[in-house]
Amino acid sequence: MANKKSQRVGSGIKRVGIVSKLKSECVAKYLELHADSNPGVRDLLNKYHIENFSIFLRQIDAEWFEFGYYEYTGIDFEADMAALAAEPRNQAWLKVCDPMQLPLSGEKGWAEMKQVYYNR
Repeated sequence: MANKKSQRVGSGIKRVGIVSKLKSECVAKYLELHADSNPGVRDLLNKYHIENFSIFLRQIDAEWFEFGYYEYTGIDFEADMAALAAEPRNQAWLKVCDPMQLPLSGEKGWAEMKQVYYNR
């Protein structure tokens, strides 16, 4: 999950945008893993106050990029992210998904993006 630099906005919701590359040869499998019919770790995201999580995929030239967005509605982001990271099922999920991704230069995983606009 993204780091803790995001700012809370108005209602106390922390809005987080993240970006990474996806290996071209993994697109079909990644789509399969994230299909609506696959429960994945959705319940764990909700358990740790991650709501409205969406992932978008875009091919630019020969490269695939994924953009993620979620809203954190809890009160202790660091503690919730640590607890999520300790969940065995989440660890198993990341063992499958992480090797499909190519972090942007200088990053170790998803790169958090700066929020520049929000329309209520």
